[in-house]
Amino acid sequence: MTSGVISNERKKIHPHKFILWVAMGSIVMMFAGLTSAYIVRQAGANWLQFDFPPIFWASTAVILFSSLTMHLALKSFKAREMKRYRILITVTAIAGVLFAVMQFDGFNYLYHNGVKILGEGSNPSASFLGIIVGLHALHVLGGVIALMIVFFRAYSRRIKSYDATPVELAAIYWHFVDILWLYLFIFLKWF
Repeated sequence: MTSGVISNERKKIHPHKFILWVAMGSIVMMFAGLTSAYIVRQAGANWLQFDFPPIFWASTAVILFSSLTMHLALKSFKAREMKRYRILITVTAIAGVLFAVMQFDGFNYLYHNGVKILGEGSNPSASFLGIIVGLHALHVLGGVIALMIVFFRAYSRRIKSYDATPVELAAIYWHFVDILWLYLFIFLKWF
């Protein structure tokens, strides 16, 4: 009787993971709506074509790399290889911040090449880009904050918990932000 109760207990998803998955589903729906609206609006007469910021290619490589290091960090944490975990989570956090800086630089590139994102002189195509990538940037910021929390916990002398849930949550969300960027990058580059 006890083993039946234990096996049923193990099949339950952690409440924080469940909430994260629901939130990510909502985010997917939001971006699906935005990219659908982009396609519909693209048929308008005043749609502007402009060069994609070259730094977005490099930032894509950075976020892919950070996703790999996040995966390895989680794996190291679960194996209790704390020294390796600390190195990998540090690299992931640095790469996350670097990705955000590179995205900002991409918008600077657009601005200096006459592409106004919002306000007077803006164009619907540039505004869509600004809204879509800007919303992604907000989600990246949330991911960077989660990475920083996990990073500081990794170096804290007071916290000696080996509960993998916080690291798993950060990893799931960071991989999600990575996949979302890949989708947006491909969509915005070739549609």
